[in-house]
Amino acid sequence: MSQNEKLGAAFSQLRTGNFVETLRLCEQFLATSPEDASFLCLAGQASIALKQFDNAEKYIDDAIRVSPDFAPAFEVHGDLMLLKGDPGRACASYEVAMRLDPGRNLTHEKLERSRQLEKAAATAKPAAATRKPFEDELRKAVAFETNGDLQSAEMIYREILTREPNHVEAARLLAGIAVHHKRYRDAEVFLKKVLEIAPDHARAWLDLANVQRELDQLDDAVESARQVLRLAPGNAESYMAYAGAIGMTGAHEEAIEAYQRAIAMAPEKAGAMCAMAHHQKTVGHQNDAIASYRRAIAIKPDHAEAYWSLANLKTFRFEDEEVAAMQALLRDESLPDVSRAQLHNALGLELESRKDYDAAFQNFAACNKIQRLSESYDPVETETTYDRIIDLFDADFFAKNAGAPASEITPVLVVGLPRSGSTLIEQILASHSQVDGTHELGDLTRAVQSVRRGKNRRARFPDTLAELTPADWQGIADEYLQRTEIFRSGAPFFIDKNPNNFVYVGVMKLAFPNARIINARRHPLDSCFGSFKQLFASGQPFTYDMIELGEYYLQYQRLMDHWHAVLPGFVLDVQYEDVVADLDSQVARLLDYCGLPFEEACLRFHETNRAVKTASSEQVRRPIYSSSVNLWRNYEDHLDELIQILQPILPD
Repeated sequence: MSQNEKLGAAFSQLRTGNFVETLRLCEQFLATSPEDASFLCLAGQASIALKQFDNAEKYIDDAIRVSPDFAPAFEVHGDLMLLKGDPGRACASYEVAMRLDPGRNLTHEKLERSRQLEKAAATAKPAAATRKPFEDELRKAVAFETNGDLQSAEMIYREILTREPNHVEAARLLAGIAVHHKRYRDAEVFLKKVLEIAPDHARAWLDLANVQRELDQLDDAVESARQVLRLAPGNAESYMAYAGAIGMTGAHEEAIEAYQRAIAMAPEKAGAMCAMAHHQKTVGHQNDAIASYRRAIAIKPDHAEAYWSLANLKTFRFEDEEVAAMQALLRDESLPDVSRAQLHNALGLELESRKDYDAAFQNFAACNKIQRLSESYDPVETETTYDRIIDLFDADFFAKNAGAPASEITPVLVVGLPRSGSTLIEQILASHSQVDGTHELGDLTRAVQSVRRGKNRRARFPDTLAELTPADWQGIADEYLQRTEIFRSGAPFFIDKNPNNFVYVGVMKLAFPNARIINARRHPLDSCFGSFKQLFASGQPFTYDMIELGEYYLQYQRLMDHWHAVLPGFVLDVQYEDVVADLDSQVARLLDYCGLPFEEACLRFHETNRAVKTASSEQVRRPIYSSSVNLWRNYEDHLDELIQILQPILPD
């Protein structure tokens, strides 16, 4: 085994949390090569994780001695200094690491965290007196957190709060750990407690705004972000927080202006530049978006998200130098997995545009192999859930629960699998004067969950729906309309283009008998492979494994067949290939189904000026085209597993 292979094996053990084995492999190699800086540094990291701090200091000092230009050694030294309660020396070490290697994003984040720790006392003046006795504990907890030991950090924060319930920083940092575990409601409770004690704590307002965004409490998030601006108007982060909150409400132009303010204050903020580009893309300012993404890369050459976002425009082509830069980044073993997945996906899309389909597929597969490790998906749970939906929503159930009044507002749900033409359907309908286009909303799920909370909390979806009364179904309708009001402009129809809502067709029939459900369909192999090659910003965990993807499609088809059987005529299937082949008749068919008069603008959908947030945003701003039909055939040699799984439905 070569030196690089041995280092890779030790690094792999470190990444999986097997610190004892990491240290054993390092010591084994160092016994014969005692001055290898990479192994010394890795041994120091493992020793820190094992809380063997004296051992760690020896390894790190040796690494710096034998290789004084080795940036990782200074980064690990900074980590150790934080744990020893010396954030000043930690900052100094991180700054050296940044000078030696300016592209080290994680080092930059650690430097910022250590600086924040030094400033913590000044940030929360009302709690300064009560916090002072716990400064050593706080430093130690933050150091544990910085190095990924959240459990040890959480124990310290909770111990501080047991002894001093009004300790502001412990409560705020504990909220941060709750956020890491996606316990957003817990985080909200901690942060509101902080703000009761210290109402002018700008960082707590910032954290609360971010948590409220995760909870889809968008009005509250905007108000919290305004508090951040009030308290810290001179900080770029304040405008970034406001831009992030206001942008989620659909105020994209205002978000762009706020990001521009942030960038004017801090031109080195690559993240702000990239976030601004997302909004520029959404409102159709493609050239501005491209320039902003490229500026983010110029500021931070390893900004993988910017590369991925450029590729995700679908109409953009990279220069050869940019392709080479992405390939070089992938050769860096320290590159985070999330960045690695983004770069593989970007390269896959670029190589596809160059008709190098084999190389494109290899990159798509590499991206998905990485991404699948971070996703939680159980195909058996999907199948059993759909079994229960089919069992519950039978003809008798609909007859027993029928009778809800028609709403004055008509929701139009566009459902199906991702990458099946749903954005095209949305753009066609949103071009009509009586239809509000929104985006992929998550509000229907939350409306159903809200009604379910008052029922049997132990029961799963859809079982609790069996207990609902007519008032409960009306409650779902009322809450759904209330939650979506922020995205609507007063038209009698509005579109919710969340593909996953096909599981709620029965719910919509009972809550909104006048709803329109449009099932966006595409050739199964194009639909599935289109999903496979799309790296989604969130959700769709079934799309990263070819077998799981094929099985999911069969379950989707089974459920849609059920809806057609028990609710004949309620759902309209629209085939993407038919829309491409005969736009005029399919537009007429869509409008007739919705009960809308014909408008010429629906045929000229690509001219409609509206925000489009999905990956197809630039594609639907072009006239209809057929190049995506049967695209799967270019990859046929790689799709044997998928074809075999889908074989029962392919003849249709």
